[in-house]
Amino acid sequence: MNGETDQADRATDAWLVVAVQAGDRRAIDRLVTRWHRRLVAHGWRLTGDRAMAEEAVQAAWIDILRGIGTLRDERAFPAWAYRIVTRKTAAAIGDRIAGRALAAALEDVPLPAPPSPEDAADGTALRRAVAALPPGHRAAVALHYFEGLSIAETAVALGIPAGTVKTRLMHARARLRTLLQGESHA
Repeated sequence: MNGETDQADRATDAWLVVAVQAGDRRAIDRLVTRWHRRLVAHGWRLTGDRAMAEEAVQAAWIDILRGIGTLRDERAFPAWAYRIVTRKTAAAIGDRIAGRALAAALEDVPLPAPPSPEDAADGTALRRAVAALPPGHRAAVALHYFEGLSIAETAVALGIPAGTVKTRLMHARARLRTLLQGESHA
């Protein structure tokens, strides 16, 4: 996505949030249409289970639509929505795997397939490497690099300080570099 398109998308999202807050039902449909697939993709990255991701996102939409009236900065919608999906996904995992830690539940999460056949080898290696990251690092990588959230938005989505996001990304990049260089030499 280029900068102009990204700004236009963010402006459209902000306008839709304001319209939803004003009670416009068509704006709700448009907001859901614009965001549902992205939120499900995020849930899938965290769970590796499409059905569980869909259920978590459905539950998240209920919270999003109930709470959108309290969202003070309409531009914060993406980070806010991702945070709700992250919480609902964690709850779904907790419900499904009673007594197990989230880290154990997310141990072998596959990422979506690469977009083209010629990228298949690199994409497979990258998916394996990202899946090997600790859950906190994997979530930061997914939100910042795959979803395009800023450091500040990623921090809000994960409920951690921006400095912690930067540290997690730094460690994740170093670990990915090591893992991917190891595969290229194998």
